[in-house]
Amino acid sequence: NRWNEQMTNLLLIGLGGFLGALSRYGLTTAVQKGIPGVFPLGTLLTNIFGCFLMGILVYLIQEKEVFPPASRGFLLVGLLGAMTTFSTFSLETLRLIENGRWIFAAGNVLGSVLLCLAAVALGRFLMKVFLP
Repeated sequence: NRWNEQMTNLLLIGLGGFLGALSRYGLTTAVQKGIPGVFPLGTLLTNIFGCFLMGILVYLIQEKEVFPPASRGFLLVGLLGAMTTFSTFSLETLRLIENGRWIFAAGNVLGSVLLCLAAVALGRFLMKVFLP
């Protein structure tokens, strides 16, 4: 039944997201406690680790078929998506580069970093203005 399949997929993504969020919190907290400082080293290392896992899992799912395609939702969207959206961003940018779409890759990098940073600043600014 198609509906049951979709519900199962959503539940697996949710479970992966739950585990990914806990992983992110645990890894980031452990690194920051171990190496205190101003620089967000815990977040950086968690993002790097998540991207590394994304590369491994995409290869195992797509190239080697070690995991069934259905595991993509749990592992990539849920687990790594919650652990770090940076891994998805990095995979999509790599695919653009591999397809020779350098301008789109550069646009994705610049747009994601600069526009998202600006969006956070704008959202925070608006809240300070309207909810002082």
